Amino acid sequence: MPASPDFTPPTRIDDQPELGEIKINHAVVASIARLAALNVPGVAAVGGGLADGLSELFSKRESESRGVRVVEEPSGAYALELRIAVTFGTEIGKTAYETQMAVRRQVIAMTGNDVSRVDIIIEGVRLPNANARPEANDEAWPDAPATD
Repeated sequence: MPASPDFTPPTRIDDQPELGEIKINHAVVASIARLAALNVPGVAAVGGGLADGLSELFSKRESESRGVRVVEEPSGAYALELRIAVTFGTEIGKTAYETQMAVRRQVIAMTGNDVSRVDIIIEGVRLPNANARPEANDEAWPDAPATD
């Protein structure tokens, strides 16, 4: 069936009020921002500081939104705040800027909403292999005879 000549396609998917509203939970936006930040070279972690630990205890926040605060402005744009730890030896200013750009780009791409600001708070510096298990020292633990 051909489209009527009066039909004009919507400019954006969410510009279709006759179909209903589309709302995105702030936890979803926080998760997008967190994952985007973790993909930036030099970002060791998002959240995990003392403030996040305390607020997680009292508010039962999910780990996906830890370290990210989302505020939706009256215009519909998001204002984001991310608390990150950077890898030791990286340039902090450059890493923070790249994080701002990556988060902004990814949130806009996935939600279709604008991002008015991305505030980055550096909460710490971590060694590149901080999560790696230290090598066992063979001399410290001599072979003991088997007892079985």
